Amino acid sequence: MKIAVLKELADGETRVSATPETVKKFAKLGASISVEKGAGESASISDAEFEEAGAALETRAAAIKDADILLGIQGPDPKSLKGIKKGAWIAASLNPFGERDRIDAYAKLGVEALAMEFMPRITRAQSMDILSSQSNLSGYKAVVLAGAEYGRAFPMMMTAAGTVNAAKCFVMGVGVAGLQAIATARRLGAQVSATDVRPETAEQIESLGAKPIFDDDLASDGEGGYAAELTDEQKAKQAELVSSHISKQDIVITTALIPGRPAPRLVSDAQIATMKAGSVIVDLAAEQGGNVEGAISGETVVKHGVKIIGAKNMPATMAADSSALFARNHYNFLSAFWDEENGKPVLDEEIGDAIRLTKDGAVVNERLLAN
Repeated sequence: MKIAVLKELADGETRVSATPETVKKFAKLGASISVEKGAGESASISDAEFEEAGAALETRAAAIKDADILLGIQGPDPKSLKGIKKGAWIAASLNPFGERDRIDAYAKLGVEALAMEFMPRITRAQSMDILSSQSNLSGYKAVVLAGAEYGRAFPMMMTAAGTVNAAKCFVMGVGVAGLQAIATARRLGAQVSATDVRPETAEQIESLGAKPIFDDDLASDGEGGYAAELTDEQKAKQAELVSSHISKQDIVITTALIPGRPAPRLVSDAQIATMKAGSVIVDLAAEQGGNVEGAISGETVVKHGVKIIGAKNMPATMAADSSALFARNHYNFLSAFWDEENGKPVLDEEIGDAIRLTKDGAVVNERLLAN
């Protein structure tokens, strides 16, 4: 069983899908590991460290040749996979809805493409969930980035020259990223409030010392740990709720996503205009169309005196930690299904059917086919 770790080729991608820690663990399972030369450099992992852990350092072509499993952060360009054998697995974040042509190309190559972001949100799969591990870091970094752009202090400060009031931070969307954003803003001393369309998150918000901002009529129960899209009536009530609160805020962090659809619009240009000059908004959904009107992925724009930061691949800005977590997700996934007798992982139906996009030359995932 050969596992290949490829260097990421996407612009701005600094992470790597394995670390010396997971290389050693895979070796203990009986796998041989090939790492493309330079794969870990942008994540502060040298080739020598991989080699010391037991990996073979190879060119991309040599790593791919005869590999049974290819690990990646983002899905590799099919054109860069010359020589891959039929039936090999590609396990990575594959963006199935946004990169359908690439998925079709994987099918033509005869490989099994496994979308790690399709991992079901069930108890036994928590340690395999790349969305949770990477979102955690995104929520943290969003607040740190906002603090760097905000022209004032976060905590209240009482000095001989007078008092500095605490910043007011509003988090919209209380999933993994939102909860970490709340916790980080609180640690920095901000007055924090948060909202979500799922009423059950109110208790989580309060447990972190923040104030829940809710309208009971906005309850939206989705599937797999995500909220469902609001009705038009609910959207109008959500806008009214936000408008009455956002004008008083210094920092706003938005995190709302709906799998397979554009990000829901949470903050309008008119609402931004009510905020104080010098306020900062960080839109963690900018790559999926944005929660904030006017947000541009990868750019910071100023509207009505408010800085709007369109986050892009936030985990890649913390390459060492995000790589370590992603690599552990990969190891936890493969090791959980490792069949010692056959010396390879064998997926069960519940998780296998959820994440498998292609097999035997065809696209087979029901979610992708139904979209």
